[in-house]
Amino acid sequence: MPNKEPSLCDEKVFNDFFRKHYESITRYIYYKCGDLQQAEDIVQNIFVKIWNLCEKIIYSKAKSYIYSACNNLLINQIAHKKVVLKHQKTVTDNSNHESPDFLLEQEEFRIKLKQAINDLNFKEREVFLLSRIEGKTYKEIAEITGLTVKAIERRMSKALKELREKLGNHIKI
Repeated sequence: MPNKEPSLCDEKVFNDFFRKHYESITRYIYYKCGDLQQAEDIVQNIFVKIWNLCEKIIYSKAKSYIYSACNNLLINQIAHKKVVLKHQKTVTDNSNHESPDFLLEQEEFRIKLKQAINDLNFKEREVFLLSRIEGKTYKEIAEITGLTVKAIERRMSKALKELREKLGNHIKI
C-alpha cells in the first residue's frame, strides 16, 4: 500500500512545514533584498497564500513552490520600486524645464499609470514588469516563471490591453 502524502490543509502538517522552512526561506529572501522586514513580509504573505491554496499544493512540491513564489514576489516588488524611482527621477529631471501645468499633468499620469499597473492581475503584472522594467525577453520570463513563451505572450497581451483601456489607446506602453 503506497504512503499517502501529507496535506498542507491539515493544520498540524502546515504548522510543521512553516516551522521547518520559515527561517531558511526568510534568510534566502533577506540575502537577495537586504531588508529583513521586507523579507519577513514576503515570506509571511506567501505562507498565507499556501494556506489559502492548500488543496492545490502537493506537499512534496511545497518547498520549491514557496521558494519560487517568494522569489517572484520579491522580483515584483523590486520592479515596482524601479518604476516608482524612474518616474520620480523623470519628474525631478523635468522640474526645471517644464511648466507647472505640464508637471501636474505628468504627475497625475504617473499616479494613474502606477494604479493601472497595480490593478493588473498578479500574473499579468509580473510578466509586464519583467518585460518592460527588467528588460527580459519572453523566453527569459518563461524560464523564470516556468511557463511557455506562448503563455507569456498571452499574459503580456492581456496586460497591455488592460493598460490601454485604462490609459487610452494613444499611450505607447
